[in-house]
Amino acid sequence: MISNRVTGQTQIAEAKRNLAASSSRMGELQQRATDRLKITKPSDDPAATATAMKIRGELRANTQYSRNIDNGNAWLTAADSALTRTTDLLGRVRDLTIQGATGTMTGPGREAIAMELDGLKNELLAAANTQYLGRSIFAGNSDAGAAFAADFTFTGAPGSTVERRIGGSETVRVDGDGSAVFGSGADSAFAMVASIAADMRSGAITGARVGDVDTFMAKAIGGQSDIGARQARLLRAEGTNMDNAVALENQRTSVEDLDLADIAMDLSVQDVNYQAALQVTSKVLGKSLMDFIS
Repeated sequence: MISNRVTGQTQIAEAKRNLAASSSRMGELQQRATDRLKITKPSDDPAATATAMKIRGELRANTQYSRNIDNGNAWLTAADSALTRTTDLLGRVRDLTIQGATGTMTGPGREAIAMELDGLKNELLAAANTQYLGRSIFAGNSDAGAAFAADFTFTGAPGSTVERRIGGSETVRVDGDGSAVFGSGADSAFAMVASIAADMRSGAITGARVGDVDTFMAKAIGGQSDIGARQARLLRAEGTNMDNAVALENQRTSVEDLDLADIAMDLSVQDVNYQAALQVTSKVLGKSLMDFIS
C-alpha cells in the first residue's frame, strides 16, 4: 500500500507539472495574440531579437533622413524665393539704368529714379539677409544675424556650407553662397546700385552700368539654377527614403509581428493539449484517492 501511495504521489506531481507547463504555454500564446508579437522578450529568440534591433535602428535613421530632407527643402525653398526676388529687383534696376542713359532727363526726373534705386538697394540687401528659423540662408555656417552688414560687407563664414544628411553616405548643401551671388563691400550688388543712384544725381550717363547689372543678374540666375539642382536631389532622395521606409517596415513586421492565422492554429493545438493535461490530472488524482482509501 505504501508503494502505491508513493507511486501515486509521483504521478500527481508529474501531472501537475505537465498541467502547469501547458497552462503557462497557453498563457504565453494568449499574450502574444494580444500583443501580436513573435518576440516578447529577448530569450524568446535571441537571433531574431538582434535582427529586429538592427532593423529598428535603420528605421530610426531613415526617419531622421526624412526630417533632414524636409528641413533641407525648406532652406532651399527660402533661398530660391530670395533669389527670385533678387532677380526681379535687379531687373527693375536695369530698366531704371537704361532710362538714365538717355541724357535728356531733367533733374527732378533723375532724382526720382535715384530715390527708387535707393529703395531697390535696401530691398536687395533685405533679400540677401533672408533667414530661415533664425539662420541666415546666405551666410554659410556662420551664426551671424545677417549675411551682409549695413556697409555691404559679407559677414558670413567664407567657404563654409550648411549640409543635411539625406542618406547613409549622402549629404546635400542647403544654403546659398551669399558672397558668390551678391559680392561684398565695394564690389557688391548693393554698392553697384548705390553707385548708379549717385550717377543719377550727378547727371552722369548710366548706360555703361547696364553690363554691371547684367553680371549680378547672371550670378543670381546661376545661384537659382544650382539650388534647383539640389532641390531635385532632395526630391529623388525623398522617394528613395519612402521606399526604404516601406521595405524596412516590412522586414520589421516579418521578424516581430505574428501571423494571426498561425497564432490561432497554435492556440487551438495548445488548447487540445491543455484539455488533455486536465483529463490526465483528473484521472491521476482520482486514482490516487482510491489507492489511499484502499
